[in-house]
Amino acid sequence: MIKTDILIIGAGPTGLFTVFEAGLLKLRCHLIDALPQQGGQCSEIYPKKPIYDIPAYPEILAGDLTDKLMEQIKQFEPGFTLGERADTIDKQEDGTFIVTTNKGTKHHAPVVAIAGGLGSFEPRKPPIPNIADFEDKGVEYIIRDPELYRDKKVVISGGGDSALDWSIFLTDVASSVTLIHRRNEFRGALDSVDKVQELKDEGKLTLITPAEVKGIVGGDKVTGVEVHKKDEEPFIIETDHFIPLFGLSPKLGPIADWGLEIEKNAIKVNNALDYQTNIPGIYAIGDVNTYPGKLKLILCGFHEATLMCQSAFQRIFPDKKYVMKYTTVGGVDGFDGTRKEAPKAVIKSIN
Repeated sequence: MIKTDILIIGAGPTGLFTVFEAGLLKLRCHLIDALPQQGGQCSEIYPKKPIYDIPAYPEILAGDLTDKLMEQIKQFEPGFTLGERADTIDKQEDGTFIVTTNKGTKHHAPVVAIAGGLGSFEPRKPPIPNIADFEDKGVEYIIRDPELYRDKKVVISGGGDSALDWSIFLTDVASSVTLIHRRNEFRGALDSVDKVQELKDEGKLTLITPAEVKGIVGGDKVTGVEVHKKDEEPFIIETDHFIPLFGLSPKLGPIADWGLEIEKNAIKVNNALDYQTNIPGIYAIGDVNTYPGKLKLILCGFHEATLMCQSAFQRIFPDKKYVMKYTTVGGVDGFDGTRKEAPKAVIKSIN
């Protein structure tokens, strides 16, 4: 049985930052994640994708953001159960919880913080009859390592930000990049659309619209795709890789059966106070939650984690009062997870 103060479901950016905020309150954290490493989607799906809205970083790669967060929380020595999915939760008579993973690992905590991002997810696949035959043989639904496409011919299909961004990025990596979209209009950022058009005009990228990939050609691996363009005969484009980027289909997984109030595949929380769910002691922060005015941004998850930790402290220590001090005043010395005495005036008992 793994015991901790706050059990965090999800080791993405929001979950990792929760460790820091909890550490300032001398609360121990343990994190569960179905992925084999920390970072959530930032590590698993977009490690080389640049992020532009993290304060103080004009641009930072998703993988580098994970590394920075891990460095920031190292002093608090959090525990991790990785490669296991949180399956069941049982509330005890004393109000605490036991969460068991799909591999039988049990975790006991008075507070559970669900920071599972979009939950478990799977890529949306185009309706191409033989596409499953070429998965991992030249068909990829997620770009994890751009170097895989070094000096290769690449065809990307899709009309959103991911398709546009990777088409732009891979023009400096692949020997050729072709972007195919079924409409002339794109759903992505206007500056990305302009950049794609600019690369097309410079001859660095081939853009085919309106068109769809209807078939895949090859034997042991992909050698080409069959393209259907309006008012034209189908034609074959030679390629080493076909990457359909149609987004991800998120699912809450077993968490959906925990008795939480769900709205449109997200967990409803009380954002007026502390991001607690309809079950006292269970919180939901980051992209996994929903409330009026919700924005699915990493920096919003950081904010939610901060307020949640304040509430968690009061739940765990109802006889103590936390007096906030800025880290510029109190620093973080002594907050290393070993339950040393906190700086004076940070935590005091109520007499």
